[in-house]
Amino acid sequence: MTPHATPPPAAQRPRRLSATALIELTADPGSYISWDAAPRQPDLGAEYRAELAAAAEKSGVDESIITGEALLDGRRVALIASEFTFLAGSVGVAAAERLVLAMERATAERLPVLAAVASGGTRMQEGTVAFVAMVKIAASVAAHEAAGLPYLTYLRHPSTGGALASFGSLGQVTVAEPGALVGFLGPRVYEALYDAQFPAGVQSAENLAHHGIIDGVLPPGELREVISRTLRLLERPTHAELVARAADPGTAAADPAGSVDTWDSVVRTRDRARPGLRDLLRHAATDVVPLSGTGQGERDPGLALCLARFGGVPSVVVGQDRRTQRSHAPLGPGALRAARRAMHLAEELRLPLVSVIDTPGAALSRAAEEGGLASEIAHSLADLVTHASPTLSVLLGEGTGGGALALLPADRTLAAEHAWLSPLPPEGASAIVYRDTAHAPQLAEQQGVASARLRAHGIVDRIVAELPDAASEAEAFSVRMGDAIAQELAALSLQPAERRRVMRLERYRTLGA
Repeated sequence: MTPHATPPPAAQRPRRLSATALIELTADPGSYISWDAAPRQPDLGAEYRAELAAAAEKSGVDESIITGEALLDGRRVALIASEFTFLAGSVGVAAAERLVLAMERATAERLPVLAAVASGGTRMQEGTVAFVAMVKIAASVAAHEAAGLPYLTYLRHPSTGGALASFGSLGQVTVAEPGALVGFLGPRVYEALYDAQFPAGVQSAENLAHHGIIDGVLPPGELREVISRTLRLLERPTHAELVARAADPGTAAADPAGSVDTWDSVVRTRDRARPGLRDLLRHAATDVVPLSGTGQGERDPGLALCLARFGGVPSVVVGQDRRTQRSHAPLGPGALRAARRAMHLAEELRLPLVSVIDTPGAALSRAAEEGGLASEIAHSLADLVTHASPTLSVLLGEGTGGGALALLPADRTLAAEHAWLSPLPPEGASAIVYRDTAHAPQLAEQQGVASARLRAHGIVDRIVAELPDAASEAEAFSVRMGDAIAQELAALSLQPAERRRVMRLERYRTLGA
């Protein structure tokens, strides 16, 4: 998926595919089965009946939404697709009822849902009743997701109004067609109400991806592969597979005592050649599906979200990218709001959560303070200690301050041999205590920030070896860490949820006591 790019001019937008053409492009050949009965339209007089008949003749379908099921690489998937040529894809009471029936059936049969939106919004001819029908649409999607089932959305050109503000914006993974107009208030309505043009480019798919409102931009021809990868990733391993994986440490069999040379570890983790989150995902994970931002208008380049498998065990991953934080901007409050999106998604999909810590420290700025950084750290801590799914935190390198602590609480914590965790950068701690930075090595040792001390205090459960330094063996180290992650996730997935929750609370309740 392309996270963002320059939107093409309107004249260069891709040819609009019909709903049936998109289904044919995405599903296994000949596998689509319609779920639709003839719609029961409201009786609004002869003129409206004529409009509906003309729309059906023009579009080749009997309503603005068609629903059914198909196979995608052999997997059953429920499909909901807007047909824009039927009265601009507008959603009336019959279309809303059809959509809700499809959602309810998909939930009952435990099928993932792909919803492809292309709509001007609710149907003006049918008025407030059609408008309020968006409530039952949103409720049906919420019930589906509450059952732990995937709901994926594809926003096509255009996706606006009530359709976007109900089923179009509730996807756990949301991507859009290149150049698609995506926005709540259509530009034509804005121009009529305010006698001015809406600012160009604001409602483009690319702009929304850039701001973290959607996860990416994807041409229709690539939708099948991404949906297939996502569904493959969400397939849960069997109990026997989890038992086997929990017993197999892979290349991570060695469990060293941890680093005892504190300042040496600090220096090593600041090496630009040291592997980070993206190296870990590249070398140790499979079926990676990148996500972006909070879904609410914030995106921090120093934090990455994705779905990924480690050793066959699916998970939601949220992690810090120290290189981007150093080159672009420190970790801000928006990053932690995006992290909380990942926490919520893991609970919704009933997947383990992996949080990867590698940060030189959170932002110290007016924007961070006014953005509620301290509040976001507190809420992240609270969300993690009460999280419903299995949780695993990974201390990959630098672990500086509240930005690191915000992703730490977990059922189990892994640490790279030279990783460390400190309330402040050692230089900052030295400045507070000694009014200089020269005492940083001494204070880091005194504070017990290195992995051996973290393990002794019960903050870290397991250490992954560096042979002798992750920077000199980036791929081998990443694979070793990935094997340890897979083993831990499998073992945690076998534990009863209530037992995990009680043990997690007890773990932090007794820390330092």
